[in-house]
Amino acid sequence: MDVLDHGSLAFPRSLPEFQRLFPDDAACAAYLEKSRWAGGFVCPPCQMGGEPFRFDNRPGVLRCRKCRKNTGLMVGTVMERSHTPLSVWFWAAYLVASQTQGMSAAQFQRQLGLTRYETAFVILHKLRAGMVRPDQDRIGGRVGEHVEVDETYVGGKTHGEGRGVHHKTLVAAAVEVRHRKPGAAQAKRKDGRYAGRVRLAIAPDRSAETLCGFVGSAVIQGTLLVTDDWSAYGSLRARGYDHHAIAECGDPDVAEEFLPISHLVFSNLKTWLNGIHHGVSAKHLQAYLNEFTFRFNRRFYPFNAFRSLLGIAGDATAPTYAELYSGEWQHPRVSIPRQSRGLYNVSRSKRLKTPLARLRAR
Repeated sequence: MDVLDHGSLAFPRSLPEFQRLFPDDAACAAYLEKSRWAGGFVCPPCQMGGEPFRFDNRPGVLRCRKCRKNTGLMVGTVMERSHTPLSVWFWAAYLVASQTQGMSAAQFQRQLGLTRYETAFVILHKLRAGMVRPDQDRIGGRVGEHVEVDETYVGGKTHGEGRGVHHKTLVAAAVEVRHRKPGAAQAKRKDGRYAGRVRLAIAPDRSAETLCGFVGSAVIQGTLLVTDDWSAYGSLRARGYDHHAIAECGDPDVAEEFLPISHLVFSNLKTWLNGIHHGVSAKHLQAYLNEFTFRFNRRFYPFNAFRSLLGIAGDATAPTYAELYSGEWQHPRVSIPRQSRGLYNVSRSKRLKTPLARLRAR
């Protein structure tokens, strides 16, 4: 379910409206039932419809009147096998989706009065697992627009281990660049350019295999791509992209002219990680990248994102507490396929130094 799907489902636009729509676990269960069976309950084992048996003390369980088998509303969702009340899950989804800056696990624990930090931590990570659509489409492909691709290091400083030593994590990004209508508010800011959708993923290195694989998984072929002149991007034109490499030569003005939106996204990402979460571990960084992507791509639909989150989370696999703390769980991400290394021998002279006016004309 995305922000424009399932329009029949209500979503809260304010805190009083949320309390009115979801006063107890029964109301939350009714919402889940309607999102799963818009035309009425259909028993998964026997495929028979009709009104099921309901239990006051177990609102998340429905029993078929024909085959007498139970169907759990939380089964197949990120809430499966959870002993946490449905109302707490709905509060978590609302707080995560509606607040622009998000919420840390410690603050979430205080807001809902949870006794253990681990409960809040796991709930939020389960919701983050549901923030990635299984059928996530690739960005770009729009006429008159282009996509900026760049990478950055995320992490703090390292002390006492020698010069040049760090434990930062490389993050690759692809950002749609759109243009505001003439005369619109903020039309003069960054020449009217603003960010559309974004894709973020941890990259193990800066090789052509990794970065071009990320682009292939995140961006539609034929899209106009703007990158810096790092040699790893050299084969993008051979892969079917209208690639333009910009020689920054260490000049920040060149980066501000040709790659301003991707740098703005990186700045917002690092500010969010440090300001809200006070830093995150490399083990769970991809989960926070997923949350930032989810929140950023739905920033124009702040309350509708609550409905979108519950819909996406209805078809996702979530980690257990043990998997999160052991490191066995692999957070969902934009896939970076393995490619042959024989495609990347492209001379530096073939990369273009394209003026911005030409990019706008495209």
